[in-house]
Amino acid sequence: MIIKGLGLGASLVVLTAMPGWGQTGLFLTYPPDGHQTTANQIFLIGTGSGPVTVNGQAIRQSPAGHFAPSFPLQLGPNRFTLRQGSQEQTVTITRQPTETPLTGVSFGALEPAQNMTRQLGELICLGAVAPPNATVTARLGGQTLSLTPQPPTVSLPPNNAILTAQNAPNPERHSRYQGCFTATEPGDLGTPTFTLSLGRERVEAQGGKIAILSPQALEVIEVTAPQGVARTGPSTNHSRLTPLPRGTRATVTGREGDWLRLDYGAWMNGAETRSLPGAVPPLARIRSVSGRPGPNGIEMAFPLTVPVPVTIAQEDEQLMLTFHGAIAETDTIRLDDDPLIRRLDWQQVNPTTLIYTFHLKTPHQWGYDFRYDGTTLRLLLRYPPNIQGQLNGLRVVLDPGHGGAELGARGPNGFPEKEINLILSQKLRRELERRGAQVYLTRETDVDLGLRERMDFIAQVQPHVALSVHYNALPDSGNAEETAGIGMFWYHPQAHDLAVFLQDYLVTNLDRPHYGVFWNNLALTRPYAAPTVLMELGFIINPWEFEWIVDEAAQDQLAGAIASALAQWVQARQAVP
Repeated sequence: MIIKGLGLGASLVVLTAMPGWGQTGLFLTYPPDGHQTTANQIFLIGTGSGPVTVNGQAIRQSPAGHFAPSFPLQLGPNRFTLRQGSQEQTVTITRQPTETPLTGVSFGALEPAQNMTRQLGELICLGAVAPPNATVTARLGGQTLSLTPQPPTVSLPPNNAILTAQNAPNPERHSRYQGCFTATEPGDLGTPTFTLSLGRERVEAQGGKIAILSPQALEVIEVTAPQGVARTGPSTNHSRLTPLPRGTRATVTGREGDWLRLDYGAWMNGAETRSLPGAVPPLARIRSVSGRPGPNGIEMAFPLTVPVPVTIAQEDEQLMLTFHGAIAETDTIRLDDDPLIRRLDWQQVNPTTLIYTFHLKTPHQWGYDFRYDGTTLRLLLRYPPNIQGQLNGLRVVLDPGHGGAELGARGPNGFPEKEINLILSQKLRRELERRGAQVYLTRETDVDLGLRERMDFIAQVQPHVALSVHYNALPDSGNAEETAGIGMFWYHPQAHDLAVFLQDYLVTNLDRPHYGVFWNNLALTRPYAAPTVLMELGFIINPWEFEWIVDEAAQDQLAGAIASALAQWVQARQAVP
């Protein structure tokens, strides 16, 4: 399950039995009493050994007695009473507003809300959310800036809203006031004081401090994390970019709270870096480049004078390596005939951006790795597996999702996703090994295992394929009765073809509903050492699909189908001309 939190706040029933275990009488798995949500509806997931009513209304149940009806929610507390025979259970759900309401004459969000640093001449905008028809100003550095009401804006739902086809923008109810300026001198501008006047009422509030960097004293940092997380903006809400390997140096061109804006546009949390006092903005030079074939791939060496930020992009039959803050002095490249690389070209696209393009002999890529070794970037491009028979020679990592204290989603009778993930992974391992594959599981038993540990396991094993095994759930706004089916999630282009093939094969050969194929930035789709796919093999919260999920014969059939699909996919794509 990729939606975190479903059922984790409820009173938990610890289950260790095989599927087939069931509650007697009335049992509500989700939501817990006192649950809070911003959704306009809620599903009640549970089971009963006889007919069940909710607030006196009879509900649908699967042959085994499971149920998951949805009910609308009014703002504030909503009370539901479930009855089966003489048994009764009451749960109260509170629907909260999606926006924090303004009370009287008061400010909403301020901009900036936290300390920020920008470059000289850069446009800086001050903003505030306030009631309509108000007068809003901001006082900063001895000057007063009028903030004017902006045209109506919209808010975007969270990314997981796409999973329930509810990702349309929503109009914002409050007015946003903004005003912008540019600073003419470096220095500390201080803290803006916002003033709101409406009728006879007046309130003030303070935002974050604003400072302007001196062009002659820009800070240089070095990445200290093994893989520094680079993002498109200064928060974890922003999308990820290619991670920066340890040792990368970059110039800081802005700050926002704990986040640093680097010279090529990415943002990074300052905790993953260290400052290099006195260092000048890095500008690397690259001369000769060479490739060294190995047993599993070819390692390309790019000697630089300074380790600068890089990005990697994959396309059909191409991989592009971009250096940010680098100048080519490359007159010689040593690259003999290679089973993977047809040609390597380079282009200086602007004075400080340099792109090396690998033209490959196959449209499919089998993973890569990269690191700084001193000031030399080493990029490993992996060869296709040498398969004999069905899967002899193929290394596969299987990742049974969740485990230990992390239950994942829960079925109507309380059965935790973590257990069915492990059961199916063990069955799939047997099927793959029967076809000759060498299989590694991230966990063999019910233990706690973090996402970073799972990702590191894949990087260490260096498999040809990695599959993360999950069963699905929905946000509160979804329809648990009507949503079913298999879904696949991928992130790197090298995994897209595998995700589509698995999806089509399982849906067709098992006659299961099609939920969809999704590009998704998940911890277990991000590993780039191999094509990596996160499989959602059915909705554990759907009463009818849950009965298929816990049926042992269906599990055996599913494991066999995944193994057969993988064998067909690998055999069709392993060879290179």
